[in-house]
Amino acid sequence: MLASVMAPLWACILVAAGILATDTHHPRDSALYHLSKQLLQNYHKEVRPVYNWTKATTVYLDLFVHAILDVDAENQILKTSVWYREVWNDEFLSWNSSLFDEIREISLPLSAIWAPDIIINEFMDVERSPDLPYVYVNSSGTIENSKPIQVVSACSLETYAFPFDVQNCSLTFKSILHTVEDVDLAFLRSPEDIKRDKKVFFNDSEWELLSVSSAYSILQSSAGGFAQIQFNVVMRRHPLVYVVSLLIPSIFLMLVDLGSFYMPPNCQARIVFKTSVLVGYTVFRVNMSNQVPRSVGSTPLIGHFFSICMAFLVLSLAKSIVLVKFLHDERRGGQQQPFLCLRGNTDADRPRVEPRAQRALITESSFYGEHLAQPGTLKEIWSQLQCISNYLQTQDQTDQQEAEWLVLLSRFDRLLFRSYLFMLGLYTITLCSLWALWGGV
Repeated sequence: MLASVMAPLWACILVAAGILATDTHHPRDSALYHLSKQLLQNYHKEVRPVYNWTKATTVYLDLFVHAILDVDAENQILKTSVWYREVWNDEFLSWNSSLFDEIREISLPLSAIWAPDIIINEFMDVERSPDLPYVYVNSSGTIENSKPIQVVSACSLETYAFPFDVQNCSLTFKSILHTVEDVDLAFLRSPEDIKRDKKVFFNDSEWELLSVSSAYSILQSSAGGFAQIQFNVVMRRHPLVYVVSLLIPSIFLMLVDLGSFYMPPNCQARIVFKTSVLVGYTVFRVNMSNQVPRSVGSTPLIGHFFSICMAFLVLSLAKSIVLVKFLHDERRGGQQQPFLCLRGNTDADRPRVEPRAQRALITESSFYGEHLAQPGTLKEIWSQLQCISNYLQTQDQTDQQEAEWLVLLSRFDRLLFRSYLFMLGLYTITLCSLWALWGGV
């Protein structure tokens, strides 16, 4: 009875086991496995994959600029994120797809096959880039290797027109060992398509990508000719943030300094005003140095203009200080001279007289001297009158010299003002011209 019950159960177990055995395939039975094994079994990656060694292997290159990460003008370094593609034909990795379950494309480890030794001439440093260990190979032997790269390259950066500068940096791809007879280069797309293609560019940074022009050439050397393709990355800076934070405040500061020329040249308040403006210039210059790119080869034009205007300010301030000091010394000497005519008073006993009471004291000095002279004589009175006359003549000469100095310095002031105004106008016109040229690129 037990046998009759177990017989149908054993039959079900055997049927299920047969189904599982039928559906479970060993990896070695896979067409993809057999194809990979056949392609790599006798493959030698040390040998250039051509049957005819006189035939060059042509590598097709393509480049997409994804982002401009950093532009270091001081060290002349450009950091970019690019998507790089290279395609070549491997004659040892072709197969008949009908013999392998219609497989027309597989992925193989890059480390297991021959790959061209393409480098970037301007390459300076290794950055973090994703490591993609596989490449695609189709049935005709065409291999496509695509990978993102963060390129740190040397570039000649010109900051003269900052912040309206346009930079042109090149990325030159070439084989490091193989001459053009062994490895040749070509474009995967037409140069015109590469030049205007900005669909993957991340346009949210400080820089705007204008174009990526490309050119093919052969570099001749003692070892032979080397094929190379140069991609020129042309970019321009977004200037609005610098216009608001640097250019407009600098123009306002220059206009404030121009207003000081309308104050009298012998006014002490002018010195205080110009000193305050000079402090403002100094603080602004410190803040500007943190934003303006530094470059050994060139200095930004706005730095030249700002230095010239600062020199005008210092020159005008020094002129005002010298003038006020000179006039103060002249008046001080003139005020002390009448008391030298008085007798009986030492330098310590002579009273200090304000300028308003000076004329009155001159009139009273004769009576004061007569009162001190005991007994008074006509000779002493006459000497006092001569002393007062000499003082008045000296005072007239001093006033005349002061007037001549004021006329001379007023002319110098007008010259400084006109030079300052011309420089400010030239500064504004130059910035507008650079902005117009920047917009026309």
